[in-house]
Amino acid sequence: MKVFVLGATGYIGGSVAARLMAAGHQVVGTARTQDKARELEARGIQATVASFDDLDALARLAKEADAVINAASADERKVVEALLAALKGSGKHFIHTSGSSIVATDSGGELTAGVHDEDTPIEPVPEKVARISLDKTVLDAAKDGIHTNVICPCLIYGKGLGLNPDSVQLPPLIQYAREAGTARYIGKGENVWSNVHIEDLADLYLLVLERAPAGTFFFAENGEANFRDVVTAIGKSLHLPVGSMPLQEGEQRWGVELGRLALASNSRIRAKRARALGWKPHRPSVFDVLAGLK
Repeated sequence: MKVFVLGATGYIGGSVAARLMAAGHQVVGTARTQDKARELEARGIQATVASFDDLDALARLAKEADAVINAASADERKVVEALLAALKGSGKHFIHTSGSSIVATDSGGELTAGVHDEDTPIEPVPEKVARISLDKTVLDAAKDGIHTNVICPCLIYGKGLGLNPDSVQLPPLIQYAREAGTARYIGKGENVWSNVHIEDLADLYLLVLERAPAGTFFFAENGEANFRDVVTAIGKSLHLPVGSMPLQEGEQRWGVELGRLALASNSRIRAKRARALGWKPHRPSVFDVLAGLK
């Protein structure tokens, strides 16, 4: 297939693009600058300079492709609506990337017991209502002649396969530890997130593209860990002491999205539907990867 990957310069999108090309698919993508476009071209990705505001260009690229994967943003409704409008009635594939903070608990580093699979009702924090609505818009578009799917990963770790090697949650904790001389979690650090290796996640995108029925939603995870254990592993690898920081300090440093709704929350999911599709994640665990920090 010719696949348009929106977000091909990013961590998820770049890794998905590399996996698709390894499987024999042709990938086209966008970049915000000419320099980044040249870097994509050097990796074998046909690149167009465009931003989220260039809706006509994005729609054209979607129409010219056999499939579209949005790995750029889980929350840009105007972009998703433009792509869905361009694909309406085509029967083409559209895979949208969500994120498991849709099930996050605003718990300040405390453990909560709830675990979600794809059939568990969600009671989101207010900040994630719009994301869940957008996921539903994508899935409902299957009724308009588009082969839509949503993939919802959790905490992603491992070195990316594209231009951006770094994930969202762990690198800030590692950078903080190096700068402060202490690895720190928020509150008690008992809050748990499910996690998944970036290469296993890229495998799932390929599998969903090739096998998944239209209108289906997939969680992506391969285990879970609390942040105290994760930060302790960071401290051990970097030979640094480990401690706690108050929620307010974490939120001041990293903002609401990362500091409160990610690093201090619980987001526990089970990829029941992905495994039923045949997904078999097998890459090293998050602790194996953190043990290799230098």
